Amino acid sequence: MYRDTLVSRTMGKLLRWRVISALTLVGILLGIHRTASTKIMAQEGKVENVILITLDGLRCQEVFGGIDERLVVPEMGVKHREDFLERFGGATAEQRRRRLMPFLWESIEKGGWIAGDRQRGSEVRVTNGRYFSYPGYSELLCGFGSPAIDSNAKRYNPEVTVLEWMHRRPGARYPVMAFCSWDVFPFIINDQRSGIPVNAGWMDLTVGQDSERLSLINMAAENLFHEWASVRYDVFTAIGAIEAMQAEQPRVLYVALGETDDWAHMGRYDRYIESAHYDDALIRRIWETAQRLPAYRQRTALVITTDHGRGDGREEWKSHGRDLPGSDAIWVAAWGAGIALSGVDAGGRFTQSQIAATVAGLLGEDFTAADSRIAPPLPILFPAEDRAEHPPSE
Repeated sequence: MYRDTLVSRTMGKLLRWRVISALTLVGILLGIHRTASTKIMAQEGKVENVILITLDGLRCQEVFGGIDERLVVPEMGVKHREDFLERFGGATAEQRRRRLMPFLWESIEKGGWIAGDRQRGSEVRVTNGRYFSYPGYSELLCGFGSPAIDSNAKRYNPEVTVLEWMHRRPGARYPVMAFCSWDVFPFIINDQRSGIPVNAGWMDLTVGQDSERLSLINMAAENLFHEWASVRYDVFTAIGAIEAMQAEQPRVLYVALGETDDWAHMGRYDRYIESAHYDDALIRRIWETAQRLPAYRQRTALVITTDHGRGDGREEWKSHGRDLPGSDAIWVAAWGAGIALSGVDAGGRFTQSQIAATVAGLLGEDFTAADSRIAPPLPILFPAEDRAEHPPSE
């Protein structure tokens, strides 16, 4: 955290200048700009692609209620409370959450589905009993909580993820790629055994149609101040995914964004909120890219979730684990082709372990047949007999 000294203020200004300069360069390179909102309705077309996105440690409290005004204080990094409230505040939870994550909530309003709002009686629980990142990602990707995963250490996952299972299906019908901010993901996905290309941490981006553009993007990433050695800024993770969509068109794409959790652990509520807001804009960009590409347009389902919840209160929100109530509470959202339900769920009881089979089920595959421990998919899919009747929309 920055201390209130001349040196730290000077370093803070330098850091902000370097970040703004580098990200401006990235924006120029990719032509990132504000665009009109893409109309997102529940699409009944045949699903040919799935994009799975996770936002590390983003609480249900913010997703469904917007900013927590108890935490909008200087001690949590918010130096200008009134300006912060003008940007993200609101008289109701609906207003606040819409300001925080406008694209997510536009998408729900236009036909998407979301669950995990405990104020409405909806629950999505983590079942691994540990409530931190590696066990959470393993559960949501493998379909069950594994007792073998008990730390965040860089050890190769002995369990098979749905990504690996799809990637290794006969005939290689489902090429998979993963772009992840946290450098532990090659071990979570077990890239050595699975053969899945996993670009994670501060790795150079290598997949794209324009090598010179990739070189400039990598130069920007290399010359930025790295707040964390093991977690790169989410913008580069999203750029890698977008470049891969345009160049390789993977049928299953996993994008793991990470900044929200790291800023929370540092007690920086200001940057936790800013990261959630910016990640929402990155998700918009990924989805709009999909709608521009013929291989993805009206043939793609998007699933978004998180790996764990967090505690509640002035200190508790910074962390998570079995000793912090609320760490088991997560959320999940979905929209696009093949999603049968819409709106904000009320009264449903779901688990993190159901996400893996949902990803496979969207593509007409039964992941539960691979292992008796795998939980069934979320009840948001069209029945199998109906899915075959919905050809891809043009």
